[in-house]
Amino acid sequence: MTVGDVQQTHEQKNQPLTALDEPGGDTIAAAPELTRSEPGALAADGPFTTRQLLRLDEALRVADSSTGLTFSVFVGELPTPTRAYAEKLHKQIDDSAHAVLIAVSPNQRRLEIVTGNEARKRISDRDAKLAGLSMAAAFAGGDLAGGVLSGIDQLASHAGRH
Repeated sequence: MTVGDVQQTHEQKNQPLTALDEPGGDTIAAAPELTRSEPGALAADGPFTTRQLLRLDEALRVADSSTGLTFSVFVGELPTPTRAYAEKLHKQIDDSAHAVLIAVSPNQRRLEIVTGNEARKRISDRDAKLAGLSMAAAFAGGDLAGGVLSGIDQLASHAGRH
């Protein structure tokens, strides 16, 4: 899905962020490719403050544990075609069939939500579009972190409990 009204709010560096795969697991926090880092590590530079990163990490952890899916966020430049690149990033997530990726490029005003085959059974395209529209509204108001948090919450709510 592409939403054209995302506004630039910060200078961007590629910054994927995902919840812990399991307690004591690894956090994805490298750019531009999804790679493993030290447990609990968070990228220190980028569009989010430390507090926002902690809130995002917690939201992702809660979404993962409550749904049984893996939620991930990528913030940064998305090479064109943006959808194909977001799908490539999604495939790099462990057990991508059960994964949901929110890819945001504020500089390009692009938003892509990619769901794996199993995740798609629980989050419809309509659900993803509604979450995307809500996120875009927050982005337009200059709230990048709030928009991403809202999107994670809405997508997890649509996925339901596992």
